Formats: sequence, C-alpha cells, structure tokens
Amino acid sequence: MVQLAFYGFSALTLLGAVAVLLTRNVMYAAFSLLLTLLGVAGLFVLASADFLAVAQLMIYVGGVLVLVIFGVMLTHKPDSRTNGGSQTPNRIPVLNRSNAFGGWAVGFLVAGGLFVAFYTLIARSSFALLTRPVGWESTVNAVGRQLMTEYIVPFEIIGILLLAALVGTTYLASVKKA
Repeated sequence: MVQLAFYGFSALTLLGAVAVLLTRNVMYAAFSLLLTLLGVAGLFVLASADFLAVAQLMIYVGGVLVLVIFGVMLTHKPDSRTNGGSQTPNRIPVLNRSNAFGGWAVGFLVAGGLFVAFYTLIARSSFALLTRPVGWESTVNAVGRQLMTEYIVPFEIIGILLLAALVGTTYLASVKKA
C-alpha cells in the first residue's frame, strides 16, 4: 500500500512538472505547479518528514502559489488587437533554426551531465535510513526543540534579516514625494 502511494505521489509530481514545462498558458502552469507541490508534500509524508510536508503546504502551496495566481490574475494583459496606435503588430522575434539546434544540444549536454553526476552520487552513497525498521515518528517536536535550543542564534539572525528585508521593501515601495 505504501509503494502504491509512493508511485501515485511520484506520478503526480512528475506529471505536474512536465505540464508546467509544456504549457504556454501561465494560469495552467500555476495550477500544474500546484499538483507538483502537492505531490512533493505527499512524498514528504511518506518519508516520515511531517514537518517538511506541513511547511511545503503552508509556505509553497498556501503562500507562494496563491501569490503567483493572484499576480497572474491581477496583471493587466493588453489587448492584442490594439498596440498603441502602431500600424504593424508587435512581433516576438523567432529563433533562427540554426541557433535552436545549438541551444537544444547545450541543454541536453547539461542535463545529461547532471544526470550522470546525480546518478553516480546516489549509486555510491549508503542510505542508513533504509536499514531501519519502518515506523512513524513525528519530527515537529525535535525540530522545535533544536530551533529553540541548539540553533537559536541562527534562528534569530534569520528573523532580523527578514525584518530588515521587510522594512527595505516597504521603503522602496513607498510613494516618494519630491
């Protein structure tokens, strides 16, 4: 049953990611990204990383993705029939066919190199967690305990950094009166 759930969440993640890559509609890409992020959260649950699964849902699905969808929906799309009084329509430059093959070749070389490097890394590593018996343990208490004891200084520094970023963003976004 666990393997069936794993294959289901893996398929959901991969199909959503492929749909994000292949669609030209930004709204459909955002909804496909939703499927991908939900599949990753499901994989985190299966890996007994419940804290990461909840963080995935709260931060990425609940925050970032909703922000992307609202940004797409609220962005003004100009009417394609009118282009500001110009008689010729605005055209997007088309890639030259000779340059497109070079781009694909470089892309395949980079992707193949990354695949070989990651495969070698995974094949040579020993996964100690695979030898342990399967059991469910909540990680929320351990993460909270470590954040408030062992990693309190980096936690506070990140909080100050985020506060400074928020103040800086507010200052940059404010209307300046000359």
